[in-house]
Amino acid sequence: MRTLTLASAMAGLILLCSAASAGAQQLGTAQEARAMLDRALVALKADQTNALNEFNDKSNKQFHENDLYVFCFSATNGNTVAHPNPALLGTDIRALKFKGDPFGQRVFDAAKGVNIATVDYDFPKPGTTEPVPKESFVTRVGNLACGVGYYK
Repeated sequence: MRTLTLASAMAGLILLCSAASAGAQQLGTAQEARAMLDRALVALKADQTNALNEFNDKSNKQFHENDLYVFCFSATNGNTVAHPNPALLGTDIRALKFKGDPFGQRVFDAAKGVNIATVDYDFPKPGTTEPVPKESFVTRVGNLACGVGYYK
């Protein structure tokens, strides 16, 4: 009987840990963000128009997974052309600020070269209002700059 109780307690602990781990995995990782950006770059080089349509399609799991998504903007004027929030389409990324931090300008500036750069800033997680550390991988592809951000 004691063995059965211990086994039940262990099984319960394993389930509890698994549930906690599953909840924690709802946010994307740095590796997943970078992999998504790499997929986006391949898609852009193959067919830019189709790629932008895919980036703006929230049901496309290749470019929208958990809290990860691809965003793109004009590398010359900052005009946002891909983002899961349709209200931001057409917005100059350089104008984006959070609590006085001009993170949009920093993202724009970081995407000047063909190498992948990182930009750190604070931003609320989905469904919250309290800012937490976030990092975006950004790069330029022709006349566009694109990125994918994740919460640290």
